Amino acid sequence: MTAMRFLWVFLGGGLGSAARFAVGSMLLERLGAGFPFGTLAVNLIGSALLAALVHVALAGDAISTELRLGLATGFLGGFTTYSAFSEETFAFLQGGAWGVAAAYVAVTVLGCLAACLVGQSTARWVLGG
Repeated sequence: MTAMRFLWVFLGGGLGSAARFAVGSMLLERLGAGFPFGTLAVNLIGSALLAALVHVALAGDAISTELRLGLATGFLGGFTTYSAFSEETFAFLQGGAWGVAAAYVAVTVLGCLAACLVGQSTARWVLGG
């Protein structure tokens, strides 16, 4: 591990975490605390962005290793919230909200897979391939 790669991941992670906080706060203000819309939103957005980034990175040399690490491991690692998703699902289950928990899991998993498809398709369209 080089110091420069570590710095890219460190900076990206801080920015991603701040962006996650901003999205979560905005959605909490607008939609309330009855459902974890912020977590769902960042996981869907993050899945699409990661799929697009991976496609662009693998399609050529447009993105350096350091930038890819900063964006994927750093920013998107800080931005997405799988641990929060797990805890929130568990809280629904403990509260007896089995239907809400099942819906949240299904929408998150299927939605994030669909977001990956959208992200990769968008990247292919932008790159012209």
